[in-house]
Amino acid sequence: MEEKTTTPIKPYYQEGQSKASEVEQMFNAIAPKYDLLNHLLSMNIDKSWRRKAIRALSDLSPLDHILDVATGTGDLAILAHKMLGVPVTGTDLTEGMIEIGRQKVQKLGLQNQIELAKADSEALPFQDNSFDAVTVAFGVRNYAHLDKGLAEMARVIRKGGRMVILEFSKPRTFPMKQLYMFYFKNILPLIGRCVSKDSRAYEYLPESVLAFPDGADFERYLISVGMNPIKRISLTFGIATIYIAEKQ
Repeated sequence: MEEKTTTPIKPYYQEGQSKASEVEQMFNAIAPKYDLLNHLLSMNIDKSWRRKAIRALSDLSPLDHILDVATGTGDLAILAHKMLGVPVTGTDLTEGMIEIGRQKVQKLGLQNQIELAKADSEALPFQDNSFDAVTVAFGVRNYAHLDKGLAEMARVIRKGGRMVILEFSKPRTFPMKQLYMFYFKNILPLIGRCVSKDSRAYEYLPESVLAFPDGADFERYLISVGMNPIKRISLTFGIATIYIAEKQ
């Protein structure tokens, strides 16, 4: 039998520290308008995507504590607690986003159930095997080093625990592919500039999505850090994808 070989995974970002600094500064700048633009630019479809991502944990047992990495303003962390009824810890690199998330949590009276803190995805301040599940929504493509960020997430998941990642992807069928590319390259940056007054942030978004190794390419990263991909869910003609993996 011929021995199968695996093609080496190429580095995702070449300049890690400058990438991390750029992302932090950019998201601090747009933090006050981030939620509005998320829902506006996706026509509120992102809300249903998040619900589907959290449902991927509904059959996991035990499920006593969830970590939401790149939590932003806390939408997924809050939704996870509401849907599953378990404590959630959220981390993000950007203090401006975290502060808005804390305000949401306080307004809902969930301070004892949801904790949000600033932390680098490549150096999570938690012990090994601390969480039953780790989630990320629209964050992994911003990691300075994708492999290191995923490895840290895998480290803090218990054996048999689950990783659920919701991320943008690239439609591949006509005419959605063409419509998507036109919207992403022309309409989205224009709306982003008008609402947030930050031109770079919404030029960066399509650039980061187009550069991201989605689909089977991304699952190879999951495998490389000890995760076993068990399901991949394409959303809205391939605009986004949910990746579900278990720790081996």
